[in-house]
Amino acid sequence: MAQSTETTDWVSRYADEVIAESERRAPGKPVVVASGLSPSGPIHLGNLREVMTPHLVADEIRRRGHEVRHVLSWDDYDRYRKVPFGVEGVDDSWAEHIGKPLTSVPAPKGSAYPNWAEHFKAAMVDALTQLGVEYDGISQTEQYTSGTYREQILHAMKHRGDIDAILAQYRTKKAPAKKSQKPVDEAELEAAEGSGAAGEDDGSGGGAGYFPYKPYCTACGKDFTTVTAYDDDTTELTYTCTCGHGETVRLSEFNGGKLVWKVDWPMRWAYEGVIFEPSGVDHSSPGSSFQVGGQIVGIFDGKQPIGPMYAFVGISGMAKMSSSKGGVPTPADALQIMEPQLLRWLYARRRPNQSFKIAFDQEIQRLYDEWDRLDAKVADGSVLPADAAAYARAVGTAAGELAKTPRPLPYRTLASVADITAGHDEQTLRILSELDPENPVGSLDEVRPRLDRAEQWITSQVPADQRTIVREEPDTELLGSLDDQAKESLRLLLDGLDTHWSLDGLTHLVYGVPKVQAGFSADATAKELPPEIKTAQRSFFALLYRLLVSRETGPRLPTLLLAVGADRVRKLLGA
Repeated sequence: MAQSTETTDWVSRYADEVIAESERRAPGKPVVVASGLSPSGPIHLGNLREVMTPHLVADEIRRRGHEVRHVLSWDDYDRYRKVPFGVEGVDDSWAEHIGKPLTSVPAPKGSAYPNWAEHFKAAMVDALTQLGVEYDGISQTEQYTSGTYREQILHAMKHRGDIDAILAQYRTKKAPAKKSQKPVDEAELEAAEGSGAAGEDDGSGGGAGYFPYKPYCTACGKDFTTVTAYDDDTTELTYTCTCGHGETVRLSEFNGGKLVWKVDWPMRWAYEGVIFEPSGVDHSSPGSSFQVGGQIVGIFDGKQPIGPMYAFVGISGMAKMSSSKGGVPTPADALQIMEPQLLRWLYARRRPNQSFKIAFDQEIQRLYDEWDRLDAKVADGSVLPADAAAYARAVGTAAGELAKTPRPLPYRTLASVADITAGHDEQTLRILSELDPENPVGSLDEVRPRLDRAEQWITSQVPADQRTIVREEPDTELLGSLDDQAKESLRLLLDGLDTHWSLDGLTHLVYGVPKVQAGFSADATAKELPPEIKTAQRSFFALLYRLLVSRETGPRLPTLLLAVGADRVRKLLGA
């Protein structure tokens, strides 16, 4: 078993609270934490916080030797409320299914899955497996249609007056103004729709009184139904539907409906014995599901879980994402361009009430640099305790470490190589083997899966007009226009290629040429040099980029030179 990561980080503090609360409420029983996801469309990275927050706490509890159960409720018996925008294989005809349970809605065209809920659940299940998240998945469709909650439904109907009185305290309170939608590349991904159907009604509004149960019509399959009568003794419930159908069913036998969301959620807290469950910021307002549920749960002889309110997850650089995702990035999208450890770390290092961004743009290179520096600090023992805890939670779980890249070269280097080679394995291996001639990369397997993630980032997130294309022939016009100083700078570079042909060597060479031209040693440090040297370096770099890739910027020059190869560099620089 992995060692405990007990320290002062937020995960450990919640683990302390949850263990103590579990011992008070249910001594000797497994600790229960919970998440809820509604597969009503692509399950995005904001929804992932709904799972990662209790997962990290559960994993810390498990590391300490306690038995813990992470319940993940798939709210697949929720009603289908709207047709999501921009999802591949879906058109306006899906509007005819609005009002049906998500498991009764056809999957998008071309899907391998039997229904809408299973289609969108599948990508999340795969992502959670990659992330090492251990959970007990529960289909609410199966729970309701099998009659598992029958006693709870009958109990809620018997105590509908008490439930109505609780809800009535909040119905006149003004709802908070809805946040305006931001552009996609600055979007904050709310988890409101990921944690049950937060937008559902509370069961009020029927002329015959309040009923916390909503049947799906047996004729049309939808929930445009109104309960008109209920008999507590016989459990006979009468409803009508806007489709024209109406009937009387016996709730002691009928399994075709569900409790309204504001009653369903606290019922499940009591049923599962949940000790810890976080909630999104949408649940902090007066009359919200979490606040109201804290009172309703007592009707089911349960207690409200403890747990934080968690903040938004932002996204940077999503403008280039495929429209088939509706512009909403999912964990599967993130895991195509970053390793699971990095994604886990982003959620582990920030307290739940702190918002953060997940980078799909150039920022991902800086994040990876930061991650690699943290890895180095862990290795040499200079890491701070809280950072060490976040790192430990990122690289593994109580079950052991996640699979990792054997030789994790810098992400930005791998991305540059992938950019230049366009994924050509033989070329890629040649370049990577020359980065460090004394310890060459012998196989691409040594740098995978990080290499694969960098390649995917280049192909999916970097626009075609920003990709690097190396010139085929020298720019004779530009070469012919150079003054003596520029020609001399190219000669100094070319003279040093053979003796500096490694990543470190070429770095020393390209930065050293302007120093030597100005009369300084190539080894001179920034403190020893006048400010003009930086200007000269920028001009020299721009010249090299123009001669090699016909632009004034590009991948880091040492990496670019290695990728182009010494013979071709000589040709393009006019040797």
